[in-house]
Amino acid sequence: MTRVIIVRHGQSSYNTEKRIQGRTDVSRLTEKGRNDATKVGKALSNILFNAIYSSPLQRAKQTAEIIHSELATHTGTSAVPQTFDKLLEIDLPLWAEMLTADVKQKFAEDYRTWKESPHKLRMLLNDAEGSREHFPVLALYEQARQFWEEILPHHQGETILIVGHNGINRALISTALGIPPSRYHSIQQSNCGITVLNFVGGLGDPVQLESLNQTQHAGETLPTLRPEHQGVRLLLVRHGETEWNRQTRFQGQIDVPLNDNGRKQAQKAGEFLQDVAIDFAISSSMLRPKETAEIILQHHPSVKLELQDGLREISHGLWEGKLETEIEQEFPGELERWRITPAEVQMPEGENLQQVWERSVAAWQSIVQAASKSQLKTGLVVAHDATNKTLLCHILGLPSENFWNFRQGNGAVSVIDYPSGPDGLPVLQAMNITTHLGEGVLDKTAAGAL
Repeated sequence: MTRVIIVRHGQSSYNTEKRIQGRTDVSRLTEKGRNDATKVGKALSNILFNAIYSSPLQRAKQTAEIIHSELATHTGTSAVPQTFDKLLEIDLPLWAEMLTADVKQKFAEDYRTWKESPHKLRMLLNDAEGSREHFPVLALYEQARQFWEEILPHHQGETILIVGHNGINRALISTALGIPPSRYHSIQQSNCGITVLNFVGGLGDPVQLESLNQTQHAGETLPTLRPEHQGVRLLLVRHGETEWNRQTRFQGQIDVPLNDNGRKQAQKAGEFLQDVAIDFAISSSMLRPKETAEIILQHHPSVKLELQDGLREISHGLWEGKLETEIEQEFPGELERWRITPAEVQMPEGENLQQVWERSVAAWQSIVQAASKSQLKTGLVVAHDATNKTLLCHILGLPSENFWNFRQGNGAVSVIDYPSGPDGLPVLQAMNITTHLGEGVLDKTAAGAL
């Protein structure tokens, strides 16, 4: 496995001025940007990196150098930052250095396209190459693909660090997972946010998003809401550990309660979210998420917990209560099919992913609609591994074939925003945050069967 940790540069002077940076190399890291870069270095200081790649633009390059100096102090790493042109930020030549507010005014129609259909944004350029059409987002995705194809073969089984920008980082994550360019704005990258990707091989081979946009090391519990945010924020949590998770026994719809460790994980998730204003809470009707939600809500006594059957775990049918070895014995080859082509597997006397998709997405959409109608801002949703992974596919416009691309640790928190209301595209602000469980940046919760 190749582990890739992706970091966005620290806050820059253009970030604070709300200016479009693109490929310009004028803005510098602010004091906060430099301090946060140091915090990233400390957060990553228990990981040994084989290579560090950075964008050549100084805001990213300086961030990489600060992180490297921390790593060198703590791990004595021999990896030094190398700049790589394929990590340059998105090229927006007609907007570069302008205030975002001025771009909105001067290029109103193009800006709307940028926000609503980013893959269709087109700029007509006259430069040394003559008169040409430039599609910034499509060009960026091609650049990201080329980066992966060039870099991954050199680092099989290694751990590498990438320090880039908001746009290129989104494109790197999207091309790895198969998220289309139309969903460019559906994943967030905060300044100094940390994302972890695990590759089995090269681009096109299985890949897992272990976590997205962790910001806790920089003192930010959850990524901050933008001023223009009009909609609902949902905090999607996986229930705490059960004894069957620990044993890797398939639970499905057998109502196994939390074990002591699972209750501790729920308490830590509760402490992590105690200062977040939660307006409503919904849980799967099964014991393990219900108890997890109740423990979290001890810090929010005025919030009443609602139960939704649509969020229940996948029914594994005849696999339930069995260990993997027992399933392999009774249903030879089916576990392997479940791992490789999950969308094609019909659980014997249970469900398939399409059935889970239909009921869980219907429940999710009804939650978003109801919250929006009641003008509620932030909701807690507690469910299960398979349910959460199915919902993450839906949120990012991916089919259920991408089910295994997402990791969901016990007691982990993911953050989904609907900035334009229930009918606009959702944004995955952060995914599989497990730092509150005392594990550092990497998820060390029970891998567990579902």
